Amino acid sequence: MAASKIETGRTAPKFELLDQDEAKVSLADFKGSWVVLYFYPRDDTPGCTTEACEFTEGIEAFRGLDAVVLGCSPDTPAKHRKFIEKYD
Repeated sequence: MAASKIETGRTAPKFELLDQDEAKVSLADFKGSWVVLYFYPRDDTPGCTTEACEFTEGIEAFRGLDAVVLGCSPDTPAKHRKFIEKYD
């Protein structure tokens, strides 16, 4: 079965994935909040690093809007932890 395309501004499909700490995170966990969901191909690549760091720099503005920012890639939780440690 082919995956359907996710379009900007549309409701995201239900999902459950592991975060960097290997805890399960689902879209339902954020019910009632705005969610900024962005996808990227791999941790620690030039474009993806810039994007992630820019979201981090602006996180307080998103919190002020009652929004949470979630990044999603096919990397493992261990790779995410390594990236987080490297870029604080």
